Amino acid sequence: MSSVVNFIHNIMTQHPADYIQRLISEGEHVHQDFKFEISDARKIAKSISAFANTEGGRLLVGVKDNGKIAGVRSEEEIYMIEAAAQRYCQPPVDLHTYIYKVEGKDVLEVVIDESPRKPVYALDAEERRWAYVRIKDENILASPIHLNIWQHNRHEEKVIIAYTQREQQVLNLLAQHPCLTLNQCQRLTRMNRKLITNLLADFIRFGLVEQVFTGHAFYFRLKD
Repeated sequence: MSSVVNFIHNIMTQHPADYIQRLISEGEHVHQDFKFEISDARKIAKSISAFANTEGGRLLVGVKDNGKIAGVRSEEEIYMIEAAAQRYCQPPVDLHTYIYKVEGKDVLEVVIDESPRKPVYALDAEERRWAYVRIKDENILASPIHLNIWQHNRHEEKVIIAYTQREQQVLNLLAQHPCLTLNQCQRLTRMNRKLITNLLADFIRFGLVEQVFTGHAFYFRLKD
C-alpha cells in the first residue's frame, strides 16, 4: 500500500469505533465481507482470491453477518489469514491488516488490493486451483471466459478478430436471444469448447458482448 493510501487510511481511522461502525452500516457488498471467525485458511483463501480478482476489498473479522460485533477471539485467526494469503493463494497475495478496539472487543480489518497478476487461485483440500470473483456480496467461481481474458491480459497479447462466418454466427445467435450461457452457445453453434470460449472472450475485450451473472449462472449478451 502506498504512503499516500496509508496516510489517508490513518486520517480515516483516528476514531476507530466510528470508522468500524460506518463500515458495518454499509453491510456486505462487492468490496466488503464480514467474518465472525476464521477457522479454515483454505476457506478464507476463496475470499482473498475473489477480492484480488475483482476490484479489491476488505474483510471485517470479528463481525457477524448481521453486523453485530463479536470480536476476534485469538491471534491464531490473524496467522490463519496470513497462511491463506501466502500458502493457499497462487500467486501469494499481500494483505494490509489493522486491529481496532470497538465496544471493548478487537475487530480485524483485512484489506486486499486488486491483483495486477490475475488470476489469483485458491487451493482446495486436494491442492486443486480455483479462481473466484466477487459479485455483489458473494464469492463466485470464475468462468472460463474470465480465465481466458486474464490469460491474454497477463501476457499482453494483442487480440485481432477476423470477421468470418463463425464470428458472424455467434453474434447473430446472441442477437436472437436475450442472453445465453456458455453451454448454450456451444450447443447452438456446435463449436468446440475452446473455440466458443475464445470467441466470447474476444468479443468482451472488444466491447461487443458482456458477461452477466444471474440465477447462479453466467450469461452472455450483446452490449447495448
